[in-house]
Amino acid sequence: MSAPAPAPAPNASPARRPSELTLRWLSAGVLIPVFATVTVVGGLWFVAIVAALNAISINEFYNFIRAKGAEAQRSFGTVAVLALPFIVYVGDAALATSFLTAVLLATLLLQLFRQRIDQAIASIAATFFGVFYVGWLLSHTVSVRFVSDDTLFAAARLPAGAGIFFTLFTICAVLGSDAGAFFVGRWFGRHKLAPQVSPGKTVEGAFGGVAFGVLLAMGCKAAFSQWVPGDPSASFTYAAAAAIGAALAAVAVLGDLIESLLKRDAHVKDAGRIVPGVGGALDRFDSALVAFPLMYYLLLAYYRLGTS
Repeated sequence: MSAPAPAPAPNASPARRPSELTLRWLSAGVLIPVFATVTVVGGLWFVAIVAALNAISINEFYNFIRAKGAEAQRSFGTVAVLALPFIVYVGDAALATSFLTAVLLATLLLQLFRQRIDQAIASIAATFFGVFYVGWLLSHTVSVRFVSDDTLFAAARLPAGAGIFFTLFTICAVLGSDAGAFFVGRWFGRHKLAPQVSPGKTVEGAFGGVAFGVLLAMGCKAAFSQWVPGDPSASFTYAAAAAIGAALAAVAVLGDLIESLLKRDAHVKDAGRIVPGVGGALDRFDSALVAFPLMYYLLLAYYRLGTS
């Protein structure tokens, strides 16, 4: 007969699980170097990563729609957002907008053959909005990364490395905004920013996010100017870096609020569980969804207006 198992020590405590903040830092420590590496490598590797993020994010968005009692054309929407980054990569803005027009028409036609017609308006609207909100907005990441190949920027004669700089610059502004809003809001936050949408966000946190976003973006500009051979950021002045960095950091706060609005309406806490300590892909990249389009159009205005 075997001896009985020893009783647990009276002072023994259960194993401590890592805090949410620790998981957030660990996730960032893995994702940021991976994304930075893929940004430098470029090519189809970068486009494929954006396409994968599109596919994951739109399915998280369509889960919001399901939680609201409707059903989007999930498979079709997923195929559309997978294709969008590659279309942007091989084509131009006109081709991408033509593709979006085709997506809308196909969404309308496909709805005719679905068994349920009582949710037709909701299904059509949700399907196309998902493609636009996730696929179209995030595909601007490809536009920014390969800006030196964009015919709209031909007169600027940007060096090949300019897209790498602008992509990392945008990421720095977004990350600085997220971190600044989180910590300043936690330590000094007193006034609610949008209590009905996201009770935890504060006005002080938003200002802190903009300040930290500008600092990190300026740090990216300084690093490229000092240490990258040929300085692909040379045509982008420090004044432009400060102004555009502030705009990106501010819109990153709004991007976070927009996703919070969608989640609150769908009565879900997180978009998914793919990123430890954060939630889903949408929870991690919600700010980038609006920051990269803004970056692209601000760059277009900056170089086309000849402000460099």
